[in-house]
Amino acid sequence: MKTKYIVSIVVVVIIALIVYKLSVNKKKLDEKNKPVQVTNVRIPVKVASVKEQLLEISILKTGNLAPFKEAKALAVTGGILQQLRFDLGDQVKQGQVLAITDTRAMQLELQKAQSNAAKLRNDLNTYTELLQGKAATQEKVNDLRQQYLDAVNQVNQSRKNLGDAAIKAPTSGIISAKAVEQGVFVNAGAEIATIVNLSRAKVQVNLTEAEVYQINQGQKVKITTDVYPGKVFNGTVSFISPQADQTHNYMVEIMVDNTQKSILRSGTFVYADFSKKTHQQVIVIPREALTESVKSASVYVVQNDVVHQKTIQTGAEMSGMIQVISGLNVGDVVVTSGQINLKDGSQVSISK
Repeated sequence: MKTKYIVSIVVVVIIALIVYKLSVNKKKLDEKNKPVQVTNVRIPVKVASVKEQLLEISILKTGNLAPFKEAKALAVTGGILQQLRFDLGDQVKQGQVLAITDTRAMQLELQKAQSNAAKLRNDLNTYTELLQGKAATQEKVNDLRQQYLDAVNQVNQSRKNLGDAAIKAPTSGIISAKAVEQGVFVNAGAEIATIVNLSRAKVQVNLTEAEVYQINQGQKVKITTDVYPGKVFNGTVSFISPQADQTHNYMVEIMVDNTQKSILRSGTFVYADFSKKTHQQVIVIPREALTESVKSASVYVVQNDVVHQKTIQTGAEMSGMIQVISGLNVGDVVVTSGQINLKDGSQVSISK
């Protein structure tokens, strides 16, 4: 009886201990599950004010110089080159005779054609007189007249062939390539020489979509090169491509005045400076204020120590600043550093 009593007491104690332990664990769980009271944390940021300034376009591109004109002198008729009247580097004028092919066969053809035309002219005159005396028919006279006209055309063609034996320069310029030597046979259409006209030169550069809308045809461009340090050549925008290429760039061509004192040669590496100042006042912000790319630009605007994300439309870039076309007003305060930690509605503290 006494043993049962002891066992009962032990069981009661164990149960009490279990209940106590469960109660303690529940209290700990309740403490953990209590909602944490979050204090407002202000994120430090740097800011700048939206301001107005004169629009200044600054675009500097690189490119290679190409000749204003480049043309090939071609043989019109085939034959042996009897004379070659140029050397590499010679300065030639448009229409100048560069080479002459063998003309002996052509001269014989011309003499034959002239003799045939003279004979037919005499025959036509004779039969015309006979027709007046009714000793010949009109059909015979008409036939002779047609033969005579064909013979005259043949004479003219032979003269043209004889003239084509003289190969002339298609443009003024400098002989940059010599494809043949005197005494060789050339076919009709064979290249004799290449001529480059460097009285003017052209530069082709590629501009981005943002840049191409800031220039105009006829705009003056400064051309410089490392070959002539400190010297500026005058250029003019002569062509702006109406269509972008696959990389969304637009080809722009610039005509450059060349001088004999410091001539620019084809292939020279040059810099094209499109920079210009305008009288237009524009709204600008620092470039680093943008949270996205220029095409999908947005900024954080600070109002009463709270930021609000705004989508904006941007324009030209200039010396670290970017034009704002819409979305902001002068005097607005935008975040320039610390955007990575922000979201719309975040509280901030402005760092100096």
